[in-house]
Amino acid sequence: MQVIFKSRDADAEHLRTIAVRRVRFALRRLSWLAPRASVQLSDVNGPRGGVDKRCQIEIATKSGAPIIVTSMARDWLSALQSALSRATRSLIHNYKRSQQQRSANLKLTVSS
Repeated sequence: MQVIFKSRDADAEHLRTIAVRRVRFALRRLSWLAPRASVQLSDVNGPRGGVDKRCQIEIATKSGAPIIVTSMARDWLSALQSALSRATRSLIHNYKRSQQQRSANLKLTVSS
């Protein structure tokens, strides 16, 4: 799985290896569904503090439609973890939905 890390914030650059490792770990069993993931960390309002750390994860799927999830938190790791959990749930949900549609289409063609 290819993981692309992007950040303009100097404080977030030291999280590069941690973010890449966590993304690979979270998607290790789903890598056949998602060959590429992109992680972007940004600080919304600069050094003023508050809930302003933003993590955006974009997962390129084999079906063609990318999954894009954004999360905001007080610190980078919380934002990353929240976005990762939502992205994996969404990836699994999309896969199950496509399987159900394929099953329904197969039933229609067999019964016709």
